[in-house]
Amino acid sequence: QYSPDNVAGADGDIDPTEITFPGCFCHTSSCDVHMCSCLCRGENYNSLCLRPTEEEEEYARPVFECNAMCHCGESCPNRVVQRGLQFRLEVFKTEKKGWGLRTLEFITKGRFVCEYAGEVLGFNEACRRIQAQTSKDSNYIIAVREHLHNGEIMETFVDPAYIGNVGRFLNHSCEPNLFMVPVRVDSMVPRLALFAATDISAGEELSFDYSGRFYNLAVTDREQKSLEEDNRLRKPCYCGSRTCASFLPWDSSLFSTP
Repeated sequence: QYSPDNVAGADGDIDPTEITFPGCFCHTSSCDVHMCSCLCRGENYNSLCLRPTEEEEEYARPVFECNAMCHCGESCPNRVVQRGLQFRLEVFKTEKKGWGLRTLEFITKGRFVCEYAGEVLGFNEACRRIQAQTSKDSNYIIAVREHLHNGEIMETFVDPAYIGNVGRFLNHSCEPNLFMVPVRVDSMVPRLALFAATDISAGEELSFDYSGRFYNLAVTDREQKSLEEDNRLRKPCYCGSRTCASFLPWDSSLFSTP
């Protein structure tokens, strides 16, 4: 079933459609970074392109867009992901990777391409679905973990297997042309937005790193050893890049007992 936005999952713990954020009180079509409450952490976009993280910053800044409760208009430049698809994309059959997704037009670096939308699940339901899969089943569940300033970790699990959008057809690559950023619009449940990591030519297949390593720290020796031990359970990677890791990313925590 196609859905352009996230929906509440089977366990019903989280409703991603509920509006819980207060809006800004800007009365202009373009919110001012010094006045807008949604931009208190700095500007998010520049001419529709995501502003890059500063080199001295260890982690990416959180992205909050203006929302349904804001007083600014629909033309506000702090509304990008919520506008949805702006490029013509095509689902196609790849040689080794099953279905894939490519762009039919040029995409500038930094532009929002599409969202990875589906059912928002709780940890237990995500574990149950993954553990019920066979080696022949495709896994669409993605786990996003965000490190908060107080040391806590916020987890979001999205599964587009039954309800989702074109993002479910994106394949993994060890040298991807997209990267994922959690973007919040109406609530603390993030939208998993994919932005262009480089200029992308028309006809090029779109991909992202399922492990989230694009803007994150490298895998530690301990993590690498764990991955090697789990190789017997992992699926091969056919991205064909020079730095291919040979296997798709693996999250063993979802195979623990709920």
